[in-house]
Amino acid sequence: MSDSLRELWLRGVAFNPAAPSDVLIRLLDQTAGEFGRLMCKDRDLPDAVIDAALSHPEWRIRGALARNQHVDPSRLAPLATDPSGLVRARLANPHLRPWSFWVRPLPDDILVALLTAQDGGEDGKVTAKEIVSELESSRQIPLPFFRSLAGHEDPALRMKATWRWESLTPAQRAGLLDDPDPAVREAAKDRNWKLDPERVEAELPSIRPSSRPFVLDRCALSPALVEQCFADGTVHPLARNPHTPADAVARLARHPEAKVRETVASRPDLGPDLVAELREDPDEDVRLRARLHPFPRTWAEYDVIDLVIGHGPECICPITEPEPDPAGVPSPDWFAACAVSGEPVLRRVAASWPGLPAELVESLAQDGDEEVRIRLACRHPLAPPHLMLEVFVTRPDHRSHLLTLPGFPRTGRTHLIDHPDPEVRALAAADPILPEPPVEDAEESVRRAAAANPILTPEVLEALLADPRTAEGAAANPSLPVPRMHALLDRCLNGAAAAPAPYVPAGGEAEAGGEGESADRAGG
Repeated sequence: MSDSLRELWLRGVAFNPAAPSDVLIRLLDQTAGEFGRLMCKDRDLPDAVIDAALSHPEWRIRGALARNQHVDPSRLAPLATDPSGLVRARLANPHLRPWSFWVRPLPDDILVALLTAQDGGEDGKVTAKEIVSELESSRQIPLPFFRSLAGHEDPALRMKATWRWESLTPAQRAGLLDDPDPAVREAAKDRNWKLDPERVEAELPSIRPSSRPFVLDRCALSPALVEQCFADGTVHPLARNPHTPADAVARLARHPEAKVRETVASRPDLGPDLVAELREDPDEDVRLRARLHPFPRTWAEYDVIDLVIGHGPECICPITEPEPDPAGVPSPDWFAACAVSGEPVLRRVAASWPGLPAELVESLAQDGDEEVRIRLACRHPLAPPHLMLEVFVTRPDHRSHLLTLPGFPRTGRTHLIDHPDPEVRALAAADPILPEPPVEDAEESVRRAAAANPILTPEVLEALLADPRTAEGAAANPSLPVPRMHALLDRCLNGAAAAPAPYVPAGGEAEAGGEGESADRAGG
């Protein structure tokens, strides 16, 4: 057995969807090398395998499991207090590659454990503060969690509620500013500076230049600071800042730079006279934003539109929770109104919202705007399978995400078997109703997908297992008998002395000869 066959078999078995727990647990052995870690990170796992990985002595196995986005995150709770800080850090921030559309939130108990840890683990590789910093940047903390912390009994967690200060209600902010614990009061006061115009003005010179646009974008600004921005030409952040005073907004609406006027044009606080003026603007993008003005009645709605507008059909920006107005997030009725709007931008907004009802999904699936259809296919759980398949074929940038969606069609792809794009052919090659999977295709990815097609019989798989061009796909084939999976692992993990027995058909006799001889007859 060559080293290449060994690696191909191990990888194939590790990702075989029909492999039972006892097979997968064998891959946690040190002799399996990286394949046990890849399995723990990149596929759904049975409970018994999760339990084995959670208690595994090797931190790299536990660390790989901590990054798994297929396993129910509640099962990963023990990793939040893992002896290894490196494992905790991987749970705090999986650092997904490629960048994922969706990042699931972690359960409250995991978040609390990570946020309240007193140390960074026994290995001393990271500190508790560094783990919390990873968690902060991971997008795994939902905004409702921060709001729930505002009234938590633990003062350390009430301090954490101040991290999303503007997302708290006025009552919550007032309560934290008057908290019985002096450390909480100090943290609240420190965060509240963003809403104090004079303090913002005083703090700005000490803030590093790269961060100043974010301050001007969200903080309350004094009249002197607003004038300084106009004098310096740094008015772009002012155009979207909810705290920008009305007289400055009017000046921005008439700014010579079209991009500034465009950003102002759909502000919810824009007066009707300015809206009418901007609807006649010489720049098309400014006029578009002004036409949208009846829709963003709140800053939450403005933010949602802003996440969509200006992004092309290739956009793979992650879906993140917009910083909402404390008064509330956009309502279902608002999204429904966007879905039937004559403006494509608003229909794109609606198509991006996973709560849109089925009848509107059906309508948007036939929308004349391609970006509406793309967003619906990638982001709505009720997107029609045919639309998801259409986007897969026409938009390569979205393929890796589409393949993770539970609604993506697993059959009905055979008409694509001669497609010039190898990725599309590979998708068709895996269709279980395909009469003859193309195991001889010129492209490796297509051969691998064809060899993993469950329509293939165990007898045919024998030939494919012996061929390096198809061995990985054959080892990943769900039709491969479980005893054969164990036999492959015997060979891979224990060495050539434990060569697997050849396949024995039901009611038949074992064929004589080794791997190659058996494969020759199966192929002939």
